[in-house]
Amino acid sequence: MTEPSILVHASKPKGYGRGSFRKLPNKYKLFLMAFPFLVTTFIFFYLPISGWIYAFYDFTPGIPLSDTPYVGLKWFKSIAQNHTQMEEVLRVMKNTVAMSALGIVTSVFPVIFAILLSEIRTPWYRKFVQTLTTIPNFISWILVYALAFTLFSVDNGVVNTILIKLGFIDEGINFLATNSNVWLTMIAWYWWKSLGWGAILYLAAITGIDQELYEAADVDGASRFRKIWHITVPGIIPTFFVLLILSIGNFINNGVDQYFAFQNAMNKDSIEVLDLYVYNIAFANNFPFATAVSMLKSLISIFLLFTANSMSKLIRGESII
Repeated sequence: MTEPSILVHASKPKGYGRGSFRKLPNKYKLFLMAFPFLVTTFIFFYLPISGWIYAFYDFTPGIPLSDTPYVGLKWFKSIAQNHTQMEEVLRVMKNTVAMSALGIVTSVFPVIFAILLSEIRTPWYRKFVQTLTTIPNFISWILVYALAFTLFSVDNGVVNTILIKLGFIDEGINFLATNSNVWLTMIAWYWWKSLGWGAILYLAAITGIDQELYEAADVDGASRFRKIWHITVPGIIPTFFVLLILSIGNFINNGVDQYFAFQNAMNKDSIEVLDLYVYNIAFANNFPFATAVSMLKSLISIFLLFTANSMSKLIRGESII
């Protein structure tokens, strides 16, 4: 007669399952939570740096790099030695600096909007306004241009149609294909799209202000404007300075999508910023020169970032990196 089989239940090792993560030291927990973002940053920001090697070769798409002649600093020298090329670079740098400067000068708009939004006393209306102004941030620039075309096109644009019917003009004005006021137009579209999103950080900073300060101000009989000026504004100034310094460090990085969507043959001279110039040059089959310009742009950005960090240490006594 066989003995009944004995079921042996293997005991779970200590720390098995969900509790094992909880028992880890905090430094390891933070590292594990940040690890996916570190991997993503490495893949999309550091790994492409290997492409800088194309700036030192006379590269042509379709030909292996091993069969491409090495030219050293040829493409870097061509920026300064070729007079026409130098004028082009100076043109796009002027556009880049102008767009970035306008962005920094108008960076107070989200601050003002956040303060005004926080002063709305009706909760549902405040949420409605915040939602309505935040949604455009998630609309692609191609759709934004489609909206602009619907409003300002020459033939069937809403604005031109109204102006003609009111008798202000005899024929449509091509607002989207003009070289005048392009910088102001671009910054206006930018803030229309990102104003609500840019105000979120300032709203969070306002929420973090000690409410007892407002209660004490009420006891002292302070008006709403006085509370804004003496409590709200000082409470969000640190956030504003951090974002301002980061904007300075990112001064020559305007991006491509907005300017690519709005560019045309008529406004190209004023709308082509450095990032868009690199894109256009690369797709004109001059990859080595585009890579060289992009490398110099990255080095300048790093220099500006460390300069902004030094300014932060000098002015605020705090470092941002």
